[in-house]
Amino acid sequence: MTKADLIEEVARVVEFSRKDSEVIVEAIFDSVVRALKEDDKIEIRGFGSFRTRQRQARVGRNPKTGARVEVPAKRIPYFKPSKELKDLVNDEETGEAAPSL
Repeated sequence: MTKADLIEEVARVVEFSRKDSEVIVEAIFDSVVRALKEDDKIEIRGFGSFRTRQRQARVGRNPKTGARVEVPAKRIPYFKPSKELKDLVNDEETGEAAPSL
């Protein structure tokens, strides 16, 4: 599913215009990015949590030349799905679409 698909799905489900749905989706994404930049943790009950993890500096290799390259330390975004989301994704008994969270 792409961002455009998500916008279309929001518009269909809540019966908003595509433009209004786009504003909503963009606002959610912007809020997540802003919180992660400030090193905040985002918890969405029943869905999962977003946070950043610190990667240590390391020495890597250029795959073309084999030369050693210093890779600096950096923060990366990380998503941990909730147990409820895992259960919904792996629900094989009903074969139905997952209910709305």
